[in-house]
Amino acid sequence: TKMVAEKEGLDQIFKDAGFEWRESGCSMCLGMNPDILVPGERCASTSNRNFEGRQGKGGRTHLVSPEMAAAAAIEGHFVDVRDWETE
Repeated sequence: TKMVAEKEGLDQIFKDAGFEWRESGCSMCLGMNPDILVPGERCASTSNRNFEGRQGKGGRTHLVSPEMAAAAAIEGHFVDVRDWETE
């Protein structure tokens, strides 16, 4: 999938928009590779389980619904989706 996307130039579109073009597979969800939280950093995760250090030593993972994760991504911080209004 990655090679096809690169052949079609999709990687450059994402890079030009400010995204990082990364390797596929488990990384942040398991704290693999350099994809980890730094101590004190927080993450909104839609995974189904959590344990201390899962996404990086000292990182804080919060299990949230897909709606809550989307709202946090849009706002840049955690919000109470019960009070969150979209236009």
